[in-house]
Amino acid sequence: MVVVVLLAAVTVLAALAALHWWAWRRLVHDTTTGPGLARRAGTVVFTAGPVLMVGALVAERAGAPFWLQRAVGWPGFLWMAFSLYLLLALVVGEGGRPVAVRSAARRKPVEPTAAEPEQLVPGLEDHPKPSPSPPPSRRLFVSRAVGGAMAATAVGTVGYGTYGVLRGPRVKRVTVPLARLPRAAHGFRIAVVSDIHLGPVLGRGFCETVVDTINATQPDLIAVVGDLVDGSVKDLGPAAAPLARLKARNGSFFVTGNHEYFSGAEQWVAEVRTLGLHPLENARTELPYFDLAGVNDVEGEGEGHGPDFDKALGDRDPSRAVVMLAHQPVQIHESVRHGVDLQLSGHTHGGQLWPGNFVAAATNPTLAGLDRYGDTQLYVSRGAGAWGPPTRVGAPSDITVVELASGQA
Repeated sequence: MVVVVLLAAVTVLAALAALHWWAWRRLVHDTTTGPGLARRAGTVVFTAGPVLMVGALVAERAGAPFWLQRAVGWPGFLWMAFSLYLLLALVVGEGGRPVAVRSAARRKPVEPTAAEPEQLVPGLEDHPKPSPSPPPSRRLFVSRAVGGAMAATAVGTVGYGTYGVLRGPRVKRVTVPLARLPRAAHGFRIAVVSDIHLGPVLGRGFCETVVDTINATQPDLIAVVGDLVDGSVKDLGPAAAPLARLKARNGSFFVTGNHEYFSGAEQWVAEVRTLGLHPLENARTELPYFDLAGVNDVEGEGEGHGPDFDKALGDRDPSRAVVMLAHQPVQIHESVRHGVDLQLSGHTHGGQLWPGNFVAAATNPTLAGLDRYGDTQLYVSRGAGAWGPPTRVGAPSDITVVELASGQA
């Protein structure tokens, strides 16, 4: 098993090195005329970038000192997003490069003007005026034009996507009719937030933005459906502290996501309880008009704390509507089997970085939004934060206010 993991790691690193070499070749080697300062600087950038990217991933997973995670996190994770869109731009650029070269070759060359008789400066007869440097070749010109366009596209895409995350999630509003919901609960509002991903990149300031956005919606209930953190309570406890300011008439509830099990789930369950949130660990609470249940994430199975729908929903009154908090959309099938009316999930990030949405859609029953499975409805939030790069492209972050509608209204 160890050998297989090592071989996979070597293969991935070799592919990563090859792709960066290709990018260096097109953007640095082909756009410079020799081993000067520009080429040396470009080489340093294309060497340091992937090293920092791997360092950011390893530091987070290995639980390196938090100062080190923060030091390599920002540049390393941003390079991850930048290299993705740079490589996509390179693929497009490779298709257009031959066309650009042929177009440049068809242009009529500029005729040189008649040279004036060489003027010698009195006293400097042995030192004629130097001739101007020859213009760059057509191929070099095309390489610079195409390379510049590709780099600008990647920088612009990542810059805009990062601004979207740091600005904070936008509020979405969705109405979900439930047949068993009593008339008195018509209009009950649940603020759903998932995938905040507090860590070495998104910290306390981001958490404050999320809390302020949720409180501004004045919800009846708040549901935090997993992947709150990427790190230990010791490192991220201060970043999560603003959660104590969450306000809802019927309380704030929490279920674990897969990243909690990478970060010490038991410690985080205890921590959020001190902040005023109510963890639902395969448990149910009876609210005035419906039942609210929550199950652990499937990642907890490796620690003996996986989801248990029977425990969460056993002995409940089947005439009452039930809303289930479950981090991953794949848990919908158990919700259907247990007669859940509505499941609230996150996990997918909506793909986060296009074209990652195609991968996320292939591995989850619903990528984002409201869907129906038999008599059970599923709502999947794109999440408030971001994992890895603090960047989203084609999958804007959100906090969703789900307004329940009574079928008897």
